[in-house]
Amino acid sequence: MAKRDDTPENKPGRVEQVRAAYRITKEAQPRIGLILLGIFLGVLAVFVAVGFVLKNPILWAVTGLPFAVLATVIIFGRRVEKAAYARLEGQLGAGANALSTLRRGWTVDPAVAVTRNQDVVHRVVGRPGIVLVGEGAPNRVGNLLANEKRKHARVAPDTPIYDIVVGDGEGQVPLRRLSAHVMKLPRNLRPAEVTEVLHRLKALSANRQQLPIPKGPLPKNVKLPPGAPRPR
Repeated sequence: MAKRDDTPENKPGRVEQVRAAYRITKEAQPRIGLILLGIFLGVLAVFVAVGFVLKNPILWAVTGLPFAVLATVIIFGRRVEKAAYARLEGQLGAGANALSTLRRGWTVDPAVAVTRNQDVVHRVVGRPGIVLVGEGAPNRVGNLLANEKRKHARVAPDTPIYDIVVGDGEGQVPLRRLSAHVMKLPRNLRPAEVTEVLHRLKALSANRQQLPIPKGPLPKNVKLPPGAPRPR
């Protein structure tokens, strides 16, 4: 993949990022504008009603404004997340794009194994150990994961290796929950051991095939107002 140019002059502004996220969300949810407006007015109306009961509606209306904005931002963030993952689902390599939302301390290598049938395995290395994430037909990707697991076990024999299949079937992990699932894995390695594992895996990574990863906006690129919690 070509590296993204995030220099200040080329990096999109916060307003433009929010606009882009809104446009994408509106494609999947045409009534998103009305929904957000309803949430804002609904929360504000509750505060105004309390103000009338306490005979000070103006004060309570002013007090309710930040709460109405916060509620709207939270719902918007969740809707953006849902729309973004819906846009990626079904695309080859979508799992690598989802894994790119992992925070510092994780190393993601997209498409460490690819077959002619477009089954693919991505690799994540972090405190849990090695996590192999497979995408493709369930009856084929299982064998591909097993082969990759054996290869990685030979290079890092004492490192825990987890395998995950992306999908909505039984025993699979949905794309929208992939990053959260990986982050919940037990911490088995110290940071120095993670570095050693990465060093051992360089030999496997040297000749791996490259796979074009589908581009698509993910929740991590949406710049919400300061103090607003990130959607989960």
